[in-house]
Amino acid sequence: MINAAAISIDPQALLETITGVLGDKAKHIDLRLGEVTVLVSAANYSEVARTLQQAPGCQFEQLIDLCGVDYSEYRAGDWDGPRYAVVVHLLSVSLNQRVRLRVFAPDDDFPVVDSLTSVWAGANWFEREAFDLYGIVFEGHSDLRRILTDYGFIGHPFRKDFPVSGHSEMRYDPEKKRVIYQPVTIEPREITPRVIREEKYGGFTH
Repeated sequence: MINAAAISIDPQALLETITGVLGDKAKHIDLRLGEVTVLVSAANYSEVARTLQQAPGCQFEQLIDLCGVDYSEYRAGDWDGPRYAVVVHLLSVSLNQRVRLRVFAPDDDFPVVDSLTSVWAGANWFEREAFDLYGIVFEGHSDLRRILTDYGFIGHPFRKDFPVSGHSEMRYDPEKKRVIYQPVTIEPREITPRVIREEKYGGFTH
């Protein structure tokens, strides 16, 4: 049996390969904890994705994950960059290597990045999920619609300014004999804060 770890590409070698292949199309390439992350601008996003798929030494044939990220409270609110990002994880089956691709949407009010469905068809439902939960629009997606929330749902639940209880709820109305929507009836409650116990709390020394 072939040991996959023995033939896998060294992360530093992968970083150097990607750096040479992408050139100035990459804003930043980072290596941490044995993982390579490539940051690109929205303008170069789809071109870089296709290059990573096809270039010798890269050959990332498979998109294994794509998700949205809301950075609005990142670093305890000290983050001053764009609010929304899309993070993609790619796998090269033939070369046994992985890379993370990150792109920020340039407009916080209307976040838009290119769709990768023309590069990897598997991006389809992942992009629909990011659109549904974060409101990120994927330009060029042929069927961009909600995938997890209800058809009439308003808002995007994973945005950090979206209330935990939501804005509306649905229930079955026995008089109307159908499901209806109504304002949320759940009352906000305070979550018990984490308390650092004092020394000799309860008579015990910690």
